[in-house]
Amino acid sequence: MSALVLFIVILSALALALVAYVFLSSRHRKSSRLPFDLVGRTASVERLLNPEGFVLVDGELWPARARGGMRVGPGRDNVRVVGAAGSALEVEPLARPESGAPAGDS
Repeated sequence: MSALVLFIVILSALALALVAYVFLSSRHRKSSRLPFDLVGRTASVERLLNPEGFVLVDGELWPARARGGMRVGPGRDNVRVVGAAGSALEVEPLARPESGAPAGDS
Protein backbone atom coordinates (compact mmCIF):
# COMPACT_ATOMS: atom_id res chain seq x y z
CA MET A 1 0.00 0.00 0.00
CA SER A 2 2.80 2.46 0.88
CA ALA A 3 4.50 1.68 -2.45
CA LEU A 4 1.33 2.72 -4.26
CA VAL A 5 1.15 6.00 -2.31
CA LEU A 6 4.83 6.69 -3.04
CA PHE A 7 4.27 5.94 -6.74
CA ILE A 8 1.29 8.35 -6.88
CA VAL A 9 3.25 11.10 -5.09
CA ILE A 10 6.21 10.75 -7.48
CA LEU A 11 3.91 10.64 -10.51
CA SER A 12 2.05 13.75 -9.29
CA ALA A 13 5.33 15.61 -8.72
CA LEU A 14 6.52 14.73 -12.24
CA ALA A 15 3.20 15.86 -13.74
CA LEU A 16 3.38 19.14 -11.81
CA ALA A 17 6.99 19.70 -12.97
CA LEU A 18 5.93 19.06 -16.59
CA VAL A 19 3.04 21.52 -16.33
CA ALA A 20 5.34 24.17 -14.81
CA TYR A 21 7.92 23.62 -17.57
CA VAL A 22 5.31 23.93 -20.34
CA PHE A 23 3.85 27.07 -18.76
CA LEU A 24 7.20 28.79 -18.35
CA SER A 25 8.52 27.84 -21.78
CA SER A 26 5.32 29.02 -23.49
CA ARG A 27 5.57 32.56 -22.17
CA HIS A 28 7.02 34.79 -24.86
CA ARG A 29 9.70 37.11 -23.59
CA LYS A 30 10.82 40.04 -25.67
CA SER A 31 14.52 40.15 -26.39
CA SER A 32 16.33 43.25 -25.14
CA ARG A 33 17.88 43.65 -28.61
CA LEU A 34 14.62 43.22 -30.54
CA PRO A 35 13.31 46.80 -30.18
CA PHE A 36 16.32 48.05 -32.16
CA ASP A 37 15.57 45.51 -34.91
CA LEU A 38 12.14 47.13 -35.32
CA VAL A 39 13.52 50.58 -36.24
CA GLY A 40 12.17 51.63 -39.64
CA ARG A 41 9.07 49.43 -39.53
CA THR A 42 5.55 50.78 -39.60
CA ALA A 43 3.25 50.14 -36.67
CA SER A 44 -0.42 50.49 -35.85
CA VAL A 45 -1.43 52.54 -32.84
CA GLU A 46 -3.63 50.33 -30.68
CA ARG A 47 -4.06 52.69 -27.72
CA LEU A 48 -3.85 56.47 -28.01
CA LEU A 49 -0.30 57.80 -27.81
CA ASN A 50 -0.59 60.84 -25.57
CA PRO A 51 2.45 60.80 -25.86
CA GLU A 52 2.68 57.27 -24.41
CA GLY A 53 0.54 54.31 -25.39
CA PHE A 54 0.77 51.02 -27.25
CA VAL A 55 1.52 50.06 -30.84
CA LEU A 56 1.24 46.78 -32.73
CA VAL A 57 4.33 45.69 -34.70
CA ASP A 58 4.41 42.31 -36.44
CA GLY A 59 1.58 41.03 -34.25
CA GLU A 60 3.22 42.05 -30.95
CA LEU A 61 1.95 44.79 -28.66
CA TRP A 62 4.72 47.19 -27.59
CA PRO A 63 4.73 50.16 -25.23
CA ALA A 64 5.55 53.25 -27.26
CA ARG A 65 6.14 56.98 -26.96
CA ALA A 66 5.47 59.52 -29.70
CA ARG A 67 8.45 61.74 -30.47
CA GLY A 68 7.97 65.39 -29.69
CA GLY A 69 5.16 64.68 -27.24
CA MET A 70 2.63 64.47 -30.07
CA ARG A 71 -0.74 62.87 -29.69
CA VAL A 72 -1.48 60.09 -32.19
CA GLY A 73 -4.81 58.29 -32.35
CA PRO A 74 -5.44 54.64 -33.15
CA GLY A 75 -5.06 53.56 -36.77
CA ARG A 76 -3.56 50.98 -39.10
CA ASP A 77 0.09 51.50 -40.09
CA ASN A 78 0.01 55.13 -39.00
CA VAL A 79 3.39 55.45 -37.25
CA ARG A 80 7.02 54.53 -37.98
CA VAL A 81 9.41 53.15 -35.36
CA VAL A 82 12.36 55.56 -35.15
CA GLY A 83 14.12 54.33 -32.02
CA ALA A 84 13.86 52.52 -28.73
CA ALA A 85 14.48 53.29 -25.09
CA GLY A 86 14.62 50.16 -22.98
CA SER A 87 11.73 47.99 -24.10
CA ALA A 88 9.61 50.97 -25.24
CA LEU A 89 9.59 52.06 -28.87
CA GLU A 90 9.93 55.65 -30.04
CA VAL A 91 7.57 56.40 -32.93
CA GLU A 92 6.57 59.29 -35.15
CA PRO A 93 3.45 59.73 -37.26
CA LEU A 94 3.71 58.80 -40.94
CA ALA A 95 1.41 61.60 -42.12
CA ARG A 96 0.83 64.86 -40.32
CA PRO A 97 -2.74 66.20 -40.21
CA GLU A 98 -3.39 68.98 -42.72
CA SER A 99 -5.50 71.08 -40.35
CA GLY A 100 -2.63 71.57 -37.91
CA ALA A 101 -4.64 69.91 -35.13
CA PRO A 102 -2.87 67.18 -33.16
CA ALA A 103 -3.48 63.70 -34.56
CA GLY A 104 -6.14 61.70 -32.79
CA ASP A 105 -8.48 64.63 -32.01
CA SER A 106 -11.02 63.67 -34.65
